[in-house]
Amino acid sequence: MRVSNKIRDIVDQLDLEKVNKAKTLIPLSIGDPTKFGNLDTDRSVSGAILSAVHTGMYNGYPPSDGYVESRAAVAEAYSTAHHPLEADDVSLTSGCSHALQIAIEVLCNPGDTLLIPNPAFPLYETISDHLGVTASKYELLPERGWEADLADLRAQLSAAARPAAILVNNPSNPCGSVYSTEHLRAILALADEFKVPIIADEIYGDMVFPGEGGAEPPPFEYMAQLTDSVPVLSCNGIAKRYLVPGWRLGWVVAYDKQGIFEAGGVLRGIKQLTQIIVGPNSLIQSVLPPVLERTPATFYDTTMATLKEHAEFTVSRLGEVEALSPVRPDGAMYVMVGVDTSRFGEGIDDDVSFARLLLEEESVFVLPGQCFGKADFFRIVTCPPLPALGEAYDRIAAFCERHRVR
Repeated sequence: MRVSNKIRDIVDQLDLEKVNKAKTLIPLSIGDPTKFGNLDTDRSVSGAILSAVHTGMYNGYPPSDGYVESRAAVAEAYSTAHHPLEADDVSLTSGCSHALQIAIEVLCNPGDTLLIPNPAFPLYETISDHLGVTASKYELLPERGWEADLADLRAQLSAAARPAAILVNNPSNPCGSVYSTEHLRAILALADEFKVPIIADEIYGDMVFPGEGGAEPPPFEYMAQLTDSVPVLSCNGIAKRYLVPGWRLGWVVAYDKQGIFEAGGVLRGIKQLTQIIVGPNSLIQSVLPPVLERTPATFYDTTMATLKEHAEFTVSRLGEVEALSPVRPDGAMYVMVGVDTSRFGEGIDDDVSFARLLLEEESVFVLPGQCFGKADFFRIVTCPPLPALGEAYDRIAAFCERHRVR
């Protein structure tokens, strides 16, 4: 009964029976890139699964932390010049969500404090509550492209009696932000000063929009590449980059150059925690080596060019709507849109009521910012095809015009 998810808590307040049935529902709410069928994984990825099925070699139980050849493939793909990895540094999990649960559970005892961003993916708080861990939120600044408020992070670390880890999500869900190298180094400096490790949620790693001349976004950096002193647990997986969220395969990688995790029993603890589920799906993990090594770069390039186009379209269209202020993203597949509810009449007094009425009247489903801890915003998933996005934004504009105070 300690398990609660803010998205579920808030969405359950929305009455789907009141949705305008005369209009086709346009769901801009779920972070599933496959929902509309316009984004698909590369044929080399699906082909690898078919080949694995036909071998008949992967019908039995895998090791709880994953096949050694699959873990070795992750180690090779995510080694850095300063942090060469081995298969034993990697544990495979049932999706990145499972990797996050293991990372939080192995570092945080009941009563410890985990520093999490705000706004953030609500699962961080769900896991913390379940484990009896205090989730202390450090603010992200929309006016600075959702960078962490470093003064607030310092204050949270200073106030916590037992700070256990700082969780950093880059690129961000729900913000679509991509942190600069300098900003990541600043967060790492605080971690080093307070002697706490980093949990890096990097499921959207490398999902950065292509730049054009001087408009290039910051390059994506895995946090472990930037430190020799702070131990990092990086949580990642194939869900978003390869457009296969339903395949449920992730991993937690321990970057531990100083041997801090090893001395503290963290590496052993991760392996023991994998025994609760006893390994992710055998077929899916068996294809990690070919997927990581052979997926063509053109697949990533095409996907990111599409998501960039959709994000720019979203910012342009919604930026023209009175009372809405989209924050331009640099990666991932989300846009956070500020909403000035004081510009609307009766019935709209916060982001939840805005989203509820929008769903009921226009059959457009967005998630209120309160789902992620940030009132007066709503989140849009930019994966649908442009015609669907255009129709949704036409409806949002009409809705705002209809309800604005004259």
